[in-house]
Amino acid sequence: MPLSPAPPDAAADSLLGRRVAGISIAASCVLAALNVSVGLVAGSTSVFAAGVEFLGDVVASTFVLIGLTLAARPADENHPYGHGRIEILAGLTVGAILGLGGVGICYRSLQRVNEIHPPPGAYAVVPLVIAIGVRGVMSAVKFRVGRRIGSAALTADAWNDAVDILSAVAALAALVLTLNDPARFLAADHYGGFAVGMFVVYTGLRVARDSAMDLIDTMPEAAVIDSIRQAALEVEGVAGVEKLFARKTGLRHHVEIHVEVDPQMTVAESHCIATEVRRHIRETRASVADVLVHIEPTGME
Repeated sequence: MPLSPAPPDAAADSLLGRRVAGISIAASCVLAALNVSVGLVAGSTSVFAAGVEFLGDVVASTFVLIGLTLAARPADENHPYGHGRIEILAGLTVGAILGLGGVGICYRSLQRVNEIHPPPGAYAVVPLVIAIGVRGVMSAVKFRVGRRIGSAALTADAWNDAVDILSAVAALAALVLTLNDPARFLAADHYGGFAVGMFVVYTGLRVARDSAMDLIDTMPEAAVIDSIRQAALEVEGVAGVEKLFARKTGLRHHVEIHVEVDPQMTVAESHCIATEVRRHIRETRASVADVLVHIEPTGME
């Protein structure tokens, strides 16, 4: 059975993912500018660190957007499975950017721990509160859309937003502690910046791991495999499923399945069953881009 391009709705899913990524880039630009400028003017390390983190988000979301755009290109002679792996590579790149950015934030924050300086301005809390609200909305949207279209890069970006919320809360707590008692807790603001960096490092490692699992053809979860197997068994003439493999190539899975049929069938009859198995799985399982069907005789080794 030859491979063919992914179903038509793959293009619509990719477009939706690109729109979400584009909105995320715009939101991150605003948050980065707001937190970096206020952090510098107010003299708050934790707010400035949050701004640098959001600036990294701009870069990360840009890679997600590029990955989704390139991954949407149709299959061709040199790429019979399509270009979906580019989207997975984008997720891996996002993880690397976040990890390195987090290390830089941690280093800069600790450099200022022993400095003696005036406490930050109280208005520095405003951009952090705004960031928590915006990131909460964006994270929920990305998780929902990323899981719906099966995008590793967009889901990775959603995890990044979720951790942004935690890091912003940590920065806010440290800043409030410094403002309430600057004589005793002046360094808390710097440690808040360090906490932001650690959150970013953790997110980068998690995102890189998840993307790497897809890149090395890790089998999808058991529920996905069981669903595909059940779809094959729903086709008349299929006596059983001997083997079933699946790998993620971007937003969807490519499947290789060995189905058992009556050994007394003609080649033409078994070919018709294989064609129906492929059609049925593709039409009823949205996560499947294409299926390679092998015919095996029932009861024979």
